[in-house]
Formats: sequence, C-alpha cells, structure tokens
Amino acid sequence: MPREQPGPATGHHGGNARSAARHRSSAVRHWIATAPGTYVWLGALFVTTVVLHRMPPAFEDDFLRQRSTDLRELSQTPVRALTYGALWIDGGRWLPYAALFTVFHATAEHWLGTLRWLTVAAAAHVLAILVVAGVLAWAVRHGHAPASSTNTLDDGVGYALAGVVAVLTYRVPHPWRYLYAFAVLVFYGVPLVADGRTFTDLGHVTAVLTGLACYPLTRTTSTTHTTHTTRKRPAQKTKRPAGQ
Repeated sequence: MPREQPGPATGHHGGNARSAARHRSSAVRHWIATAPGTYVWLGALFVTTVVLHRMPPAFEDDFLRQRSTDLRELSQTPVRALTYGALWIDGGRWLPYAALFTVFHATAEHWLGTLRWLTVAAAAHVLAILVVAGVLAWAVRHGHAPASSTNTLDDGVGYALAGVVAVLTYRVPHPWRYLYAFAVLVFYGVPLVADGRTFTDLGHVTAVLTGLACYPLTRTTSTTHTTHTTRKRPAQKTKRPAGQ
C-alpha cells in the first residue's frame, strides 16, 4: 500500500503561517503609516535618548538644564524651552514610551486625525508647563518653596501623554467611559494629594483636565463619521399609472 506523502499538508500549514505573518506585518505597517505624527515624534525621542546615553554624566545635567522648562529658561527663551521640553524623556528609557505612544498617542491620532491629536497634545503640554511655572513662581515669592526650585529640571513628554490619555475618555463607549475617566483621575490625582507630592504632579493633573476640556474636538469626529455613514439616497421618482 503506498505511503501518504506529508509534503502537501506541511506546505499548506507553512503557507498559512507565512500568510498570517505577512498579514500581521501589513497591519503593523498600516498602524504606523496612519499615525505619522506619533511615530515621527517617537523617532525623534529615540535619537535624543541615544544622544543622552552617549554623554558624560557631568555634561548631561548642564545640557538638559539649557533645554529645560524651568523658570529661568521659560523667562528667557519660552518658545525654545517649550519645544525642547517635548523632545527629551525623563529617565532616558525609550522602550516604555514606545509602548505608551503606540497605545495612547497612535490611537488618538487614528481617531482624531493628526492635526486635532497634535492640538490636544500641544495644549496639554504647554498649559501644564505654564501652570506649574506660575504656581512655582508664586510659591518661591511667598516663601513656600526654596529659591533653588526655580532651577528644577522639568523635561519630558509626560504632560502631553496625560492630556491624550484623558481625551481618549470620549473614545470609550458608554457606560465604560465613566469608569475609564475615574481611573485616569485617580491615577493622576492621587499623587497630587499624597505626601511627597511635587509640582510635576500638579502638571499632570492640569494636563488631564486640559485633555478632558478638548471634548469639542472629539465632537467633530463623531459628526464627520455620521455624515459619511448616513448619506442621503438619491430621490426616486414616483411611478404613476399609465392612465393618469
């Protein structure tokens, strides 16, 4: 009796595996290509992180201080300070931010579009920094914080991320939306009321409130979706009986 040849079955399974791998690769490429702002920003952060890791420790602190959003830099070169503040990762760990950008920033950019996503991220980043700077200046002036606090480094992209995490509340369907919003407020709000709170915690809460205030930008998305999915059908002429 002739033996069964395993070749075709093996080739069939191997073809399925290759097809699934190509499908996953295509899905990843599509996800990245349709969120260009997120991944250009993430690429810039990768470059700056590599640069930081190659610097001598003694030079790194001075280098970051000149690109920080502390009070001195904000008062002298506000635009440069606000821009540079979004290009450096606090702690120099890129991979966790790659995951966070993919989950939150890319999702928001797919949903809102690049321009509106960037508006939310920029608003959260800028407003949080300005609020922190204003409160810190007031605290120093009234003796609630040491004068050395004006030189505190405040680098990183956490404020923009917090704002985008918050605006995604309006992407979550009911009734889970309220649970998501509650979790976001607890995650960012608890450090602000706990012992050991910092001005950065205030910045995160400000960014979250800014993201929640961007609700009007999300309504445009819903309106556009409705417009495309409920197009009017062409009017049909009413047929009259031949005798009329």
